[in-house]
Amino acid sequence: TDEDNMKEVFGDLWEFDGIVAVTTNGFVKRDRTCVMGRGCAREAALRFGWLPRKLGAAIAKHGNHVFFFPEYRLITFPVKHVWWEPADLNLIQQSARELLETIEKFRITEAIYLPRPGCGNGRLRWEDVKEILSPTLTSDQFHIVTFG
Repeated sequence: TDEDNMKEVFGDLWEFDGIVAVTTNGFVKRDRTCVMGRGCAREAALRFGWLPRKLGAAIAKHGNHVFFFPEYRLITFPVKHVWWEPADLNLIQQSARELLETIEKFRITEAIYLPRPGCGNGRLRWEDVKEILSPTLTSDQFHIVTFG
């Protein structure tokens, strides 16, 4: 549509050339690792073994926010406060704003690939999430990936 410029693409999140944004939650376990048990968070944790610990430390220090891990070419995008709850539209909106701030702060010019936030294990409808993301993620730098 003409109302927004973020692109919707189909494919495997990990096969695009750019920075991957993975949807996460803010739950840190007793061992100080972040729960990354399902979906693209699990895939990221399996690819980057230290990520659950690094993300857990960042969340413990700063709260449930967007974090950039340049060494993994990865940005975390919180959609839930705790892993067992449904995704939170307000948190997704906050994460979208923080994603923009992160891109500006680190001067990221590459394409960002983000799965439909909150629409898998988060149990939200893409139509509802898209309504929240479209006004914020207006640049064609953003690619929303549907596994297809």
